[in-house]
Amino acid sequence: MFNIGDMAVYPAHGVGVIEAVENKVIGGQEKTFYVMRILENNMTVLVPKDTAHKIGLRSLIPKEEVPKVYEVLGQKELSFNHQTWNRRYREYMERLKSGSIYDVAEVLKDLHLVSLQKPLSFGERKLFDTAYNLLVKELALAEGVDEEEIKARIKKVLG
Repeated sequence: MFNIGDMAVYPAHGVGVIEAVENKVIGGQEKTFYVMRILENNMTVLVPKDTAHKIGLRSLIPKEEVPKVYEVLGQKELSFNHQTWNRRYREYMERLKSGSIYDVAEVLKDLHLVSLQKPLSFGERKLFDTAYNLLVKELALAEGVDEEEIKARIKKVLG
């Protein structure tokens, strides 16, 4: 699925590079792992090769799909406006962990819309920052542009 040097997205952690493919014995069984370094924080993650797809490890979004992300960000309706905060929080966390860039964009858009009505709580702000950073890194790499340009685009789309 992935080769050494490939960029991949690990749900909720972001974009990383596959640095090695290693075999390790765990519980008496030999398994093959992708050794992935997350670009945002240089954290190393071992991803079992046989379950990588189930975990949500995926390739970067293709450049031609980037406009769809901006479409999601540009929507002006909340996805979860009639739920309690803890339900929304759980839903946002599930979306961030889904691995879908569109789900990440939805979380960012929703939290931005909430911030226009009231200040974000500490937890909301942390989710906002996580979604924002995940999007900026992946979109910059997918489009081959500077992260500052992506930040300006996102700011413009969110309004």
